[in-house]
Amino acid sequence: MNKEPGTSKDAADKLVKNIRRKTRQTYSAEEKIRIVLAGLRGEESISALCRREGISDSLYYTWSKEFLEAGKRRLSGGEGDRGPSGAAKAPKRASGDIAWPP
Repeated sequence: MNKEPGTSKDAADKLVKNIRRKTRQTYSAEEKIRIVLAGLRGEESISALCRREGISDSLYYTWSKEFLEAGKRRLSGGEGDRGPSGAAKAPKRASGDIAWPP
């Protein structure tokens, strides 16, 4: 029963880290967008919104920054998700009629 001092504390810390890692909340893209848009509406303070959603203020601001930068890239025609409006355009025939489907 001779244990080194600090060994059980290290094991406990490791156990707590593993539990936190497994129980960490993951948010879908739709949930992130919903939360960021709620913050942009300004109906309640960011602090209150974050408390209600169970996230930190810094996480909200990170999502908000990513959301706005992605929107700016998309509107400026940069690369990234092309979506339906950026899909390949249908080829035109000589008469000007759209040849889609071929």
